[in-house]
Amino acid sequence: MAEQQEQGLLDRDQLCCSICLDLLNQPVVTLYCGHSYCRDCIESCWDKDEERGVYSCPQCRQNFSPRPALVRNNMLAQIVENLKTTGNQQASPSADVSYAGPTDVACDFCTGTRPQKALMTCSTCLASICSTHLQPHYTVPVLKKHKLVSATARLQEKMCSSHDKLMEVYCRTDQQCICYLCTMDEHKGHDTVLAAAERVEKQKQLDISCQKAQQRIQEREKEIKKLRQAVEDLKSSAQTALEDSERIFTELMASIERRRSEAKELIRAQEKTAVSHAEELLLQLEEEIEEWRRSSTELEQLSHTEDQIHFIQKFKSLSVLAGSLESQSIVVRPLRYFRDVTDAVSDLRDKLDDIMKDTWPRISSTVSAVDVLLPPEPKTREDCLLYCRPVTLDVNSAYQYLSLSEENRKVTWTSGGLNYPPHTDRFTSYCQVLCKEGLSGRCYWEVTLSGCVHIAVSYKDIKRASCDSRFGFNGKSWSLRCSEGCYWFRHNGVETEVPGPFSSRVGVFLDHKAGVLSFYSISDTTTLLHKVNTSFTQPVYPGLWLRNNGMVAELMKLW
Repeated sequence: MAEQQEQGLLDRDQLCCSICLDLLNQPVVTLYCGHSYCRDCIESCWDKDEERGVYSCPQCRQNFSPRPALVRNNMLAQIVENLKTTGNQQASPSADVSYAGPTDVACDFCTGTRPQKALMTCSTCLASICSTHLQPHYTVPVLKKHKLVSATARLQEKMCSSHDKLMEVYCRTDQQCICYLCTMDEHKGHDTVLAAAERVEKQKQLDISCQKAQQRIQEREKEIKKLRQAVEDLKSSAQTALEDSERIFTELMASIERRRSEAKELIRAQEKTAVSHAEELLLQLEEEIEEWRRSSTELEQLSHTEDQIHFIQKFKSLSVLAGSLESQSIVVRPLRYFRDVTDAVSDLRDKLDDIMKDTWPRISSTVSAVDVLLPPEPKTREDCLLYCRPVTLDVNSAYQYLSLSEENRKVTWTSGGLNYPPHTDRFTSYCQVLCKEGLSGRCYWEVTLSGCVHIAVSYKDIKRASCDSRFGFNGKSWSLRCSEGCYWFRHNGVETEVPGPFSSRVGVFLDHKAGVLSFYSISDTTTLLHKVNTSFTQPVYPGLWLRNNGMVAELMKLW
């Protein structure tokens, strides 16, 4: 039973120290995480952490403070001791044999068609060994000095291809693993150390990287939390704005509807009053006409009477009646009626349209300015490099004396024309060239230059001929002239001298949405030369303008 337990432990490769990769020597266990190491190995490891005062487990990276007290693992020590002294000699031939499967490492000493599963790999013998053939490495004095590690199938990867020896040395000069013979051959005189020593240094760097990664993860988790909260706030704010806007527009439409109803009622009321007055007047006029007709009949009859006395007596009364029927003339207004009302309502409509036209751009721009992400402007070149964009020069826009090379990233002014075919995008008056890529969002690129060179950004619809096609001499382009150790910035024909350390390498940062364009002098340090705050209305294209023959500029490959 003990042998089976021991064999099970061996199969799980739990008898090797994860620091020295050898069988445990005086195995101890930490009090907190439970992992076991050689006493000397873990003590040496923690001695290096003495200055920090924080001690960590090499396997699980759990930190301890103060330094834990180490306790001897009696059971594990007894198992290792039994393995070293007996070499598994008690294993009977009839015991279960663990044959190597398709994914296992096979023993190199087993003969026949079914080798056993290798338990350990000897770095000296360069062979993988099963538990049956491992006994000599624990009993033979010479073999006991060999270094045993957990069985690995990648042994060939650790072999030097030139000398077929195990690579146990690291060449810092060439940054590669080599064998001892390489130190006397092609790596002679190089800075070399043992691979184990380099592992320690690399482990320190890895630990630092892990700490930075963990710190970055924590920072990102906080940023994610803030961003998620910002998204929720944005959604809530948008919903509130929708509801408020709907309410305000509903109130506005209700107000207009009320005014419409009031206007309708006024028109109808005025119509009723005017029609009633006119109808009363019509009735009065009809009655007058009837009276006139009756009087006219009586007068007509009187004119035919032969009785003079009756005529004279009757004439007086009829003449008085005729005088009483006289009335003033009626004046009817021109046929405009309610047309003035229509004109007044139309005037109201036009005024509302004007108010909408004046107010809507402010509403639209206010809505467009709402954004969850408000990343800070980059402060270092490393920050800028996060936004690097591959840009290439457009041969169809190149002036006839400009030669492109280096995958259309480099431009040179040549003395002879290149006979470019005609193209609507080609500059024909000045030695200028634009890039193919239109940029928006956040972008960064760098230019190296020799001589007088303008580094520019421009709209696509810039003119290609005449003086207005020059970068910086119009409202469609922004240009930084680099010449004779000085800088000048120009836009829309206005030139400004830019102070700052001159460099043959200039970085350009664009935040299209924020309307920011920044130029940097790139050398041992990065210096902001000039910053533009504007409002871009369309994508911009990087451009170059070479002022003299022999000048060279190149868009650097940063990606």
